[in-house]
Parts: sequence; structure tokens; C-alpha cells
Amino acid sequence: MADNVVSRPEKFQLHFPDLDELCNVLQTGLKKNFADAQVSVVECPDLTKEPFQFPVKGLCGKPRITDVGGVPYLVPLVQRHKEYNMNTVSKEVELPGAFILGAGAVSSRVVGMNAEMMPVVLTEAEGRPAVNSSYFSSINPADGQCLQERYSDKFSDCNFGLLANLYACEGKPGKVIEVQVKRRTGEESLVAAMRKTLEAHYPDKSLALGGTFIIQKGKAKIHIMPREFSACPLNTNDDVNNWLKHFEVSAPLICQSVLVSRDPGLDLRVEHTHCFSHHGEGGHYYIDTTPDTVEYLGYFMPAEFVYRIDRPKETHVIGRD
Repeated sequence: MADNVVSRPEKFQLHFPDLDELCNVLQTGLKKNFADAQVSVVECPDLTKEPFQFPVKGLCGKPRITDVGGVPYLVPLVQRHKEYNMNTVSKEVELPGAFILGAGAVSSRVVGMNAEMMPVVLTEAEGRPAVNSSYFSSINPADGQCLQERYSDKFSDCNFGLLANLYACEGKPGKVIEVQVKRRTGEESLVAAMRKTLEAHYPDKSLALGGTFIIQKGKAKIHIMPREFSACPLNTNDDVNNWLKHFEVSAPLICQSVLVSRDPGLDLRVEHTHCFSHHGEGGHYYIDTTPDTVEYLGYFMPAEFVYRIDRPKETHVIGRD
């Protein structure tokens, strides 16, 4: 892909239920984790408008997800040569010119350090250059706090590194699933609650959702990877968590998420969510930290296919929170 020779992507057809059916399933499940949960089929709002400011209007048109690389390329020790390109990914998921969003890591070769990436990319098509609206977050060496930057302010490529979980579509308007929840009463994050609801309702099937949600009120726990990769092997989850820097960040936060109800045997990361904001905070989302006041509003689509790109031959389950 970017200077890498990788094997052909593995493709798997996912269960793709009717949107109304999914709404009923999700609403029933989310009411076990939130005091107020409303899930419905709506026209996708115009995502070019605030707060999203995406380069496309919607989440519709040939929806699919991909899991690129993986945590085994980051820990126990980094494999820096693992570098990818969004334009190439769009072709590998059989959707050249796709709109892509999700969660990943920057190319340390390009950026000159390690950082969290919030990919928002309209990939190149014939006669049209790519539009890279991504953000990236690093640890500010001046004060040790979160430093979020717009990717295109510093770089002109569409590369990323090591790992990413991505939702791809044609970026068209259309019907989507709207999720509105308030006041968390359970232990699960919004993403985990949705994923586990689907896993419980469809125990013998694999479904995936991709999309974006806003934390409208409250605060959230995030992490940001250090600028320097670990020189010592990170062999346990405790090692990884001690290496990561954790922060509490404030709404409004725009999150982008990919979740899979059940891994069909492709060594998938079953959920991965990153967030950005227009006030300079962003990173890898875990959960809200203000359950009594939190409010979420999200838009999601089920994916028809999952593509596994450059699956690690040596794998483990460390560091997938």
C-alpha cells in the first residue's frame, strides 16, 4: 500500500438487517443502559454542516467497514514500516472515491511522531483530488496536555500507520439510524451497549455499524498515545495503559465509530471510536464520565461487508480497549 507489499484483503459478507428492525433491537437494548433511549430511521442530516463539517453530505451508498493492520503492529513493539494510504484502502474495499471515517493512528514517518488519528477523508476519484478533513491528537510537549490539530494544516497526503478501523461509503444522503440517549444508568459506553445489544440479539451472525455521534453534554474519558513509541516491550494491558496518557475532555465532542457484533474469524477489533472537537480536545474515546448528565446524538449505518487488510500473522488481544 504505502511502500508495503500486503496480501489481498479478506472479504466477508455481513448480516444486513432492515433499518426498522435494527432500530427496535437497539432501542430495547439501549434502554437497559440509559434512562432515555430513542432510536429511529431518519434522513441523514447534512454532514457538511456544523458540528461535523465533513466533506460529504451523508453516510449512505454501499456501506462497508475495514480493519486495517492491527494492535499487534503497535505492541509489544512497534513495526514502523506498517504504513497505509486512504486512497489505496478505498480501492481495496472495492469503492474507489469512497468517503472514509473511523479511528486509527498517524503515519509516524510523515508526521514525525506517534499520534491518534481521527480520519475523515473523501478519497480521490477520477478527475477529483482527495479531501482530507482528518484531525490528529498528540501529547503537547510544552504542558503534557492534549494537542489536537487539523491534518491538512500540516500535511497534504492521506497516509496513516499501524492500524485503523474504518467505515466507508459513497457519502450520499439517505436513510440512517438515529440514536438519541440520555443519562447513563449502566456500566457500558454507548458503543459497547450498542455492540453487545446486537451480539445478544443476533448470537450466530456478524453485524457491523459505522457512523458518527455527538456527545452533546457531559465529559468523556479518552487516551492519547505518547509521541515516542515504547522502547520496552508492552506485554500486558497494564503495560499499555501505563504507557498511554489519559484525559477527561468536555462536550461537545464529535465521535466516529466502527463496531462489530461478533468477529467472524478475521481477528477484528470489535469496537474502536475516536473523537475530535472544535475546542482542541480529541483522541480515543472510552466512555462518558458524567453518567447523570450525559447526552448523545448519533447517526449510524449497518455495513454490508467487512474487509480485513494486512491482517497480522502473529496476533494477541492486548491493548484493544
